[in-house]
Amino acid sequence: MSQQMPPQGPYAQPVPSQSAPLPQRAQARLNSMRGDARHRGLSTSDLSINEFVLTREAGFEPLGLVMGSSIYHVGWQAMKWNQSQEVTILTQAMFNARELAMTRMVEEANILGADGIVGVHLEITNQEWETELAEFVAVGTAIRARNGKSYRNAQGRPFTSDLSGQDFWTLLQSGYMPAGMVMGNCVYHIAHLGMAQWFKQIGRNVEMSMYTQGVYEARELAMERMQAEAAALQATNIVGVSISQDNYEWESHIIEFFTLGTAVIPLATDHTMPTPSLTLPLNG
Repeated sequence: MSQQMPPQGPYAQPVPSQSAPLPQRAQARLNSMRGDARHRGLSTSDLSINEFVLTREAGFEPLGLVMGSSIYHVGWQAMKWNQSQEVTILTQAMFNARELAMTRMVEEANILGADGIVGVHLEITNQEWETELAEFVAVGTAIRARNGKSYRNAQGRPFTSDLSGQDFWTLLQSGYMPAGMVMGNCVYHIAHLGMAQWFKQIGRNVEMSMYTQGVYEARELAMERMQAEAAALQATNIVGVSISQDNYEWESHIIEFFTLGTAVIPLATDHTMPTPSLTLPLNG
């Protein structure tokens, strides 16, 4: 994931590359996991057994579960009820909060000396004590190459990826490497229909063009911003792209479109796909 979005549009005030320091307990936990001459290191992970084994088969060693968190106060922006437009204050808040959580997760991986993070998942939880607060959490498993070669991205930071252990193994076997998770978002206000417009469409089959255009533009903005992050990582492809939308209990005509994927780069000019094998479950 790139450290900041291009300084334009709703991202005119990008997230600083250095966020608040990690808590002392987190740093102590991570340092103890590395081990030293007096005690053996300990790794943790949320990988399944198959993912754990395949990650090692791919030539990487799981180092530990890493995470980042940000509790963010989401602001507000005045808008016209009959006009479709991006709610830039909300767009920036939702992006910055996710970026802070991701940056802290990467910093934890950095302390462990990791080359990257696999199986990353993002969660958003509203806090009951104040409705305008939300916690953004990023969690994944830090890994390091067993051959001693560095696989960090073009920015010199551990790569991030939401790929499973199986997908990570397949990607490497095919001659590609994750460069980082990339994301784009857009919070958009869809205009309300006027009374005359509402009466005109009663009982008719007709496209709601105002709604179509608003939703279409919002998705395109999110996709465009995700692709800009991939370009900053010098990636050639984005795999596993997902597009989601949520209202987060805002006004009914306000919705966020969020795109997420893993940017990848080729390790070689020719690629060989592993031969598929038949697998039968033993539990029926």
